[in-house]
Amino acid sequence: MAGEKEIKEIYENGMKILEELTSNAHEIQEQMLEEILIRNAGTEYLSRFFVHGQNHKQNFKTNVPIVTYEDIKPYIDRIANGETSSILFADPITQFIQSTGTSEGKPKLIPMTAESFEKRMVKPLLVDLVMKKCISGLDQGKSFYLFFVKPEMETPSGLMASLYTTSYFKTQIFKNGLAKFCTSPIDTILCLDNKQSMYCQLLTGLLLRDEVVRIGSSFASVLARSIKFLEDYWKELCSNIRTGYLSDWIADPACRNAMSSILTRPEPELADLIQQICEDKSWEGIIKELWPEVKCISSIITGSMSQYIPLLEFYGGGIPLVSPNCGSSEACFGINLKPLSKPFDVSYTILPNMAYFEFLPVNNDGGGMSHETTTVNKPVDLANVKIGRYYEVVVTTLAGLYRYRVGDILKVTGFYNKSPQFQFVERQNVVLSIDLDKTTEVDLSKAITKAKLVLEPLGIMLTTYSSYADTSLTPGRYVLFWELKMKGSNDLPKLDAKIMEECCGIVEESFDFTYKSLRKGGVISALELRVVKHGTFDELMDFYVSKGASISQYKPPCCLKSEEAVKLLNLGMVGTFFSPKTMF
Repeated sequence: MAGEKEIKEIYENGMKILEELTSNAHEIQEQMLEEILIRNAGTEYLSRFFVHGQNHKQNFKTNVPIVTYEDIKPYIDRIANGETSSILFADPITQFIQSTGTSEGKPKLIPMTAESFEKRMVKPLLVDLVMKKCISGLDQGKSFYLFFVKPEMETPSGLMASLYTTSYFKTQIFKNGLAKFCTSPIDTILCLDNKQSMYCQLLTGLLLRDEVVRIGSSFASVLARSIKFLEDYWKELCSNIRTGYLSDWIADPACRNAMSSILTRPEPELADLIQQICEDKSWEGIIKELWPEVKCISSIITGSMSQYIPLLEFYGGGIPLVSPNCGSSEACFGINLKPLSKPFDVSYTILPNMAYFEFLPVNNDGGGMSHETTTVNKPVDLANVKIGRYYEVVVTTLAGLYRYRVGDILKVTGFYNKSPQFQFVERQNVVLSIDLDKTTEVDLSKAITKAKLVLEPLGIMLTTYSSYADTSLTPGRYVLFWELKMKGSNDLPKLDAKIMEECCGIVEESFDFTYKSLRKGGVISALELRVVKHGTFDELMDFYVSKGASISQYKPPCCLKSEEAVKLLNLGMVGTFFSPKTMF
C-alpha cells in the first residue's frame, strides 16, 4: 500500500512533520491548489469555468462558484449510477464516504480516491503522537476505545459507500497499528450488531481494567450511551466475569471466538470488585473507579458534543477530557496540539495538507446565516484569517469537491507557526423556523447554556436536549426536550414549576429581535419545555441507528424533523412547562 512508507515516517518523525507543515502552511496550501487544478482542470465540472489558455489557479476564485452539496449532488449521483468519475476529478474513485445523516437528514455521498483516503489515515497517527507527547503514561498501557461499524452499501456503479470509520477499521494500517494498542479485539469492533459489539467491548475493557490508560470514542455521545449500557448490563457483565462464561445471546461467531481468548477463566474477585463499584447509588467518578490507571478520556467534545461535557466530567471523576481532532465527512480540518486544554478552551490547528481551505466571514458572534453575508464578504485564504473572527469553512479537495461549503463555523483563536488555530462552533444551519424567525443551532445552544445555569446550584444536570417547531396549532411554538438527572444519582429531580418556567424565560430572552417581535405580536406562542425521563435520549439514538445512522458517529439532532422521533420523546415525558404568556 502506497501509504505505508508515509505512515512509518510519521511514527518516526511525526512532530518534525507537524512543525514543517505548520511553518509552511501558506506555501503548502498554494501547492495543493495548483496540484488539484492541474490534475482536474479538464474534468466536465471544472472545464466549463475556464476558457482555453486561461490560468486556472489565478482565476480559480473568480470563475469557480462556492457551492453546497445540493449543487454537486447531480454529478455525484451520476458517478454512483455508473458514469465515469472524470465528471468531477481525474483520478479513479475507489469508494464513497457517507456522512452520519443525523445532522441534516439523509446521508451525503462524498467521493474518495485511494490517495485521498490514505492521506486521511495520517491524522489518527498524528493525534496519537501528540497525545503521547503531552500526556505521560499513554504508551505504558492499552486504550479502551469504543469503536463501531455500519454495513456498507453498494451503489449501482458497484462502488461501495460506507462511513469513513468503517472503511478505516478494515484497513491493515489500523489492524496492524493502532488496533494493537486497543483493548477491543478487531472482530468485536467489526461486528455489525451494535449491541453485541458494545457488550463485548465493555466486557473486554473490564477484564483488562488494570491495563487501561485511555478511554475514548469518536464522539462524546457514544461514551454517554456506553455508560447507560453499563448501567443496564453491569450485573450480567459481572456474571460473565465471575463464571468465565460468555452470555449465550452473544451469537456472532467472530465475537465469541475473539472473547474466548480473553474470557479464559472465572475471576470472582474481579467480579466482586466491579459489582461493589456499580452498586453505589451515585455513579459520580465511576470511570475513575472502574479504570484506576486512566490518564484521559478522549472524544470529540466540541460543537454539538459540548452538551455532554458536564456528564463526562461527572462520571470521569477528574480525569482530563481530551478533544483530539476536528473534521467532517468531506475533509479533515485539524488536530488539538494542547490536548490538556480545558474543554471549552480547546483549539484545533489546521493541517494544511488535508485540503485547500477558504474561509467565509460570518457575523462576529458566530450567529446568523452565513449565506446572508457572502454577497458582501469575500472568502479569505488560510494566511489572511483574523484572530477573533468567525468563518464558515470552504474546502477544495483531491476528490472532486471544489469550493464546497461544509457548513461548519470556526472561530480563529490564534496561529501555531503559520497555521491558524480555531475553535469549533455549532453548525450554522437553521434548526427552528416559524414565520420570519430563523433560529440557528448556535442561537439555540447559547440560549440553553444560559438557562441551565439556573439548575446547577440545585444539583440538577441537563444531560442532553433537542427541539422542534410545533406548528400543529396556531400560533406555533418552539418546543424543547430536556433530559435531566440529579448529580448524586440517576433519579429524576423534583421539578419546581417556577424554576422550569424561569428556564423557559431565559431561553426566550436569549433569542434575537425577530423572535421577540413575533412573540410579542402573537405570531409565535410561548416556548414549551418538556422534561423526559432518564434514558429517553438513548432510545432516540437507538431509533436513529435502526434507521441507518451509525452509533459510532451519532450526533443527537439539535432539531427533530421526524414525527416518529417526536412521538418517541413524548412517550418519555414526565413534565411540561411554558414561558409566561406575555414577556416582551
